[in-house]
Amino acid sequence: MDKAIADLRKDYTLRGMEESDIDPNPFVQFQQWFDKAREAQLIEPNAMTLATTTPDGKPSARIVLLKDFDTRGFVFYTNYNSHKGQELAENPQTSLVFWWAELERQVRICGQVEKVSEKESDEYFYSRPLNSRLGAWTSNQSEIIRDRNVLEQRFTELNNKYQNGDVPRPQHWGGLRVIPTEIEFWQGRSSRLHDRLRYTLISDSNWKIERLSP
Repeated sequence: MDKAIADLRKDYTLRGMEESDIDPNPFVQFQQWFDKAREAQLIEPNAMTLATTTPDGKPSARIVLLKDFDTRGFVFYTNYNSHKGQELAENPQTSLVFWWAELERQVRICGQVEKVSEKESDEYFYSRPLNSRLGAWTSNQSEIIRDRNVLEQRFTELNNKYQNGDVPRPQHWGGLRVIPTEIEFWQGRSSRLHDRLRYTLISDSNWKIERLSP
């Protein structure tokens, strides 16, 4: 055992979380915590871990960026032909995790994925910087390539092709919305006796709140 790793620990002491402190609506509660993360000027507070599985149960996870959320769910954008896109098409059940270390907070979201509308994907795509729009065409995400020159050459070709900046959205690129059935708010506490409050969807907009043992 690497004792240097085993001895890494931090006692969380910033604050607690009581049932009386939280909003009965988990989306309102998430907005409050997300606003605090932004106010704290954290690096990419919208970074979240996305977990997927293959049909035979092989898991994988990676960081993606939250780009929108409302009472319908949490939206990110990707290449639909990527590993995560294919896995979510075959098994649309997923989980998201936000970790805001400086605030000693974590949010875990479980639910089902669906594509956002073409209109939503178009609106976001055309709001992106030119190089990001070109990048969506340049990379066949998750495919094996010979070396980086493949990307550089392809990017240069596309940049020359779309010199006027009129880059269309690829049909294989767009948004995915995680529609939650469970949202857990975790607040670090001393002695590893953390606060965990879980919202579970009962029906439509009716959520049950329960405290979980850490």
